[in-house]
This record gives sequence, structure tokens and C-alpha cells, in this order.
Amino acid sequence: MAADTALGLQEAVVEAASDQRPLRITAGGTKTHAVGRDCEGTPLNVGGHTGIIDYQPSELMLQARAGTPVAELAAAVASEGQVLPFEPPRYGGNATLGGTLACNLSGPGRPWLGSIRDATMGVGLINGRGEQLALGGKVMKNVAGYDASRLQAGALGCLGLITDVTLKVVPAPEQTLTLTFEMDAQQALQTMSEKAATPRPLTAACWLDGRLYLRLAGAASAVQATAASWGGETLTAEHPFWADLRDMSLPFFKGDQPLWRQSTRATEPLQAETGCLIDWAGQQRWYRSSDAPAVEAGHVVLFAGGDRNTEVRGELDPVQQRLQLRLKQTFDPQGIFNPGRLYSWM
Repeated sequence: MAADTALGLQEAVVEAASDQRPLRITAGGTKTHAVGRDCEGTPLNVGGHTGIIDYQPSELMLQARAGTPVAELAAAVASEGQVLPFEPPRYGGNATLGGTLACNLSGPGRPWLGSIRDATMGVGLINGRGEQLALGGKVMKNVAGYDASRLQAGALGCLGLITDVTLKVVPAPEQTLTLTFEMDAQQALQTMSEKAATPRPLTAACWLDGRLYLRLAGAASAVQATAASWGGETLTAEHPFWADLRDMSLPFFKGDQPLWRQSTRATEPLQAETGCLIDWAGQQRWYRSSDAPAVEAGHVVLFAGGDRNTEVRGELDPVQQRLQLRLKQTFDPQGIFNPGRLYSWM
């Protein structure tokens, strides 16, 4: 089932709600077997619902339909000297705006530049009753009260069908370069924490295979002064490392072994150096392992691979679970959207 208009999507949801028939929301297909659990339902493809609705470079805002490829949006804002601050993964050009928001995916600059949740100002949504909702607004100051639009970040489509998203965009940095250093993971964690605590134009910090990567971006004078002070080998802005990290196309991310993502404090001890990638200056860690890494802080999810019919996220306490169920009941009372994708009990 596919629809290219908001009205067509609404009619499809109304029909499914009337029949009490579950729907499995699809678009670019880049995250079908990752991020969440497998789920059953009639496919509802929003990949044809594309296009930029409104773009005001002077107001730093962009509104686009959910099926629009994020690569298309990045190209549009680049033509005006602007960027999407959350650096969404492109996945070969197939990743869509709605899917990126639903999965709450952001790139290497997340701790410094914010997430897609932070950049989202408004969302068009069709709820489980088939009603079209306009959540949030087109400017940050218009978002008052409980911001339900940002609830869609990470909900994996379980709370409704996203039809369009309004984003904040920002000017592109004047200069970007990357410094690299050879060191082990423990040294890298300490170095990243020290560098991140200084007033320097650091916008990404990652360690992989015995090498630390630090990205500087901003005013040319600040970037050049920091590079001269910190030393290391220099990579140009055109080097593909950060784009490959953003899109998870580095060799580390390839293969069938389960991929685990840990979100934690930057100061948390590392579980293992082998089969590990450290991102976000230590706050995000990826592990390749058959079993979940044993961690004492933060949380771990089975991002890709492994058994997608199990709970891929950690358990919630009773209060958190009740809140999740109340949100589901409010937005999708009959449970037709992506049943079980987030948790088996949703």
C-alpha cells in the first residue's frame, strides 16, 4: 500500500483503523532490519510523499514531507550556505526525513550541534483515529506548552504516521578540518574529555582502530589556531571519514555480527577495545559482539543484527512503562501503527 499525498495516507489509516488492521510504516527501507524490533502489518509506504514544502533561508527553517530523502534536503540547504545541524545519515541517498526522525538518528556532531529532536520545530502527524494533527510550529518561539512534536523522535512510528517535519537549519562553518592522532582507546577517552572541556571549535571526536579523530569547524581563525595548538596529522574537509561514520559505511559497521550501541557518560570505563568504536567524545560506543556488553552506566540497545524478535532495548521501570502505554493509547488507541516495533508490549 502506498500513497503520495497526505489525504491518501489519511484515507489508508482510516481504513486500517476501521478494520483494526495493523500497519507497518515503510519508506526508504534503510532501517527495516535495524534500530527496532521486527513487526508485522500491512506495509504503508510513504516513500512517494516527497518534496520541500517551505524553505526560508533567512529564517533558518525548512519544512518538507516525510518521504523526502535527507540527501535532497542537505543539497538544498547547502546551495544557500547552510547545513542540517544534526548531520543525518544518508544511507546511500535512500534515508528519508520521516524515518530519520522516527529513529532519532543524528551524526558525529551530536554533543555539540544537537540531535534531530533538537532541530525539530513542528511535525504533521496522522494519529490512530485517522486525524491529521499539526504539532509544534515553524519558529522556536511558537512552540509553547507540551511539545508533542518531539515525542516522535525515537518513537519508531508507534505513535502515528509522520507526514511532514519542520526543521531548524544553521549556517555552514567557515572552515572544517580534522586532526588525527595514534593512541589506544583509554588514552583517546581521556584526550577527548580534556579537549571537549576547552573553549575550542571541536564538533566531533571519534576513536577507531588505534586512531583518534578530532574535527574542528567554525571561524577559520579559531580552527587554524586550535590546529596549531593541538598538533597531530591534518585531514582536509573533503576526507570521507566523517561522512562514512555518519552513514555507518565504515568497514566496522559491515558484517553479520550483532551491533550494540551504548549511550553513557564520557568518563565511563570502556568495556573492550577490540570490536569497538568510540564516538561523541566517549558518550556513544559501538560494539561488535555476539552478547550484549556488560555496562554499569547508561543504556545499551541491539542496533542491528541478532534476533530482532527479542527486546532489543533495555527494560523500563514500571513508571516509564505506564507512561509509554498512556502515550500509545492517546495517539494510537487501537494499536495499528508498527505494533511491537519499539517494545513487544506496544
